[in-house]
Amino acid sequence: MENLLTDRLSTLSHPQRLAVFRLLMRRCPDALPAGEIAQVLGLKASTASVYLSALTQTNLIVQKREGTRLLYSANLDTIRDVIAGLVVDCCRGRGDLCPPQFFDLLRSVSPMANKKFNVLFICSGNSARSIFGETILRDMADDRFNVYSAGTMHRSELNPFAVEMLQSKGHDISQLRSKNISEFTNEDAPKMDFVFTVCDRAANEECPAWPGQPISGHWGLPDPVKAVGTDAEKRLAFQQTYGALRNRLTAFTALSFDSLDRGSLQKSIDDIGKSNDQ
Repeated sequence: MENLLTDRLSTLSHPQRLAVFRLLMRRCPDALPAGEIAQVLGLKASTASVYLSALTQTNLIVQKREGTRLLYSANLDTIRDVIAGLVVDCCRGRGDLCPPQFFDLLRSVSPMANKKFNVLFICSGNSARSIFGETILRDMADDRFNVYSAGTMHRSELNPFAVEMLQSKGHDISQLRSKNISEFTNEDAPKMDFVFTVCDRAANEECPAWPGQPISGHWGLPDPVKAVGTDAEKRLAFQQTYGALRNRLTAFTALSFDSLDRGSLQKSIDDIGKSNDQ
């Protein structure tokens, strides 16, 4: 067991192998093809293949075949083993030597507190998908959630097709505006309980840890803004994205927040992200 732990830590000690591993963790529970991994990290295909092979051999990531493609994803069971191996005899019982927030993260037996939760939806542009998330969840359960959205790009505007879609569904859009993520990273910003990325590009980016370690979910959806064709075809793309996100949020709001512990809640959110939204 010690040798296995050493091998895994040695594999992660290489900066670019670590970058591949971190990307797959950020995109969890997605499984990514090697080509996308190489593109996101700016690696040659052959180089990415070598790194993926090393990570697979130590079981830090797993691969599966889908048609002619090999897809890679983080192996959460192994990651739990690595963390357990690192802290199994943490400080030899000297809890006063360990930072309190570390133990807070390890406690997964307590249910989420009965309160009104803060939820943030993140996309690259904050023009459509994250705006949909903010609006749908607010109208669906305003009594249980304070809902926000933001984009990682410095400048963006609400997409007119997104605004039209929300209006056609009867949502109040008078308070909607495009926001940058920087609004939610200062000391005065509300502390988030849940952070959802709804586009792959935003999930690919390395971001600083959120205060309080909120539960995170990656619910990547196709970008309707990129739809081409007639206005009717574009509206259909926005309709499909709206419907998919509404389905996921319906499942999210149905979760038993008072009885699920943090680990179970995270798994449920990951499972919702894997749904095909049919």
